Amino acid sequence: MLPSAYSIPAALALVVGGAVSCFAGYRLFRVVLAIYGFILGAMLASSMMGATSTGAMVVAAIVGGIAGALVLTLAYFVGIALVGAGLGALIAHVLWQSFGTGDPPALAVILLAVAGSIGAMLLQRYVIIVATSFGGAWTLLVGLFAMTGDRRAARAAASGDVWILYPTTSPGQRWVPIVWVVLGLIGTAVQLGITGKQKS
Repeated sequence: MLPSAYSIPAALALVVGGAVSCFAGYRLFRVVLAIYGFILGAMLASSMMGATSTGAMVVAAIVGGIAGALVLTLAYFVGIALVGAGLGALIAHVLWQSFGTGDPPALAVILLAVAGSIGAMLLQRYVIIVATSFGGAWTLLVGLFAMTGDRRAARAAASGDVWILYPTTSPGQRWVPIVWVVLGLIGTAVQLGITGKQKS
């Protein structure tokens, strides 16, 4: 991940991107794909650089982010399928974390990811709204934790773990999943009622 000097600008970008996704994800789906493509590309590219090479890590994050944004934006329908697959994998992890310990079995993640992908293609509008609402809510929370300097979030960021944005990574408070679900439901309601209405 990026050096700590860049943590506040990165956290601000997560908050803004998460808010856009949560409350206007369907209307601005291509923008949301570009945002998440950038985040994913930056995470993957920066993880390939040495932690001591700050300049190279920042350049790699920018180049990887741009490449990721282009890939997801150009692959619109693939992006929809990936959003559904991501939502399915997220559901698998959240359910497993709620009722058990550790990671879910690979088969459960794969089955729910495939089901999410198929569902996304069949029910594009609703899957996009739900996925962008809940994905945006989580991104917004991660950004807020990073901005407020939460100790557990800071320790996780300092550990060099590229998957700090992993869906079930949370600072450990029991209220975090509840706030995430409530914020995701609010985002879903806003999109269904206002920003995601189909044009007549």
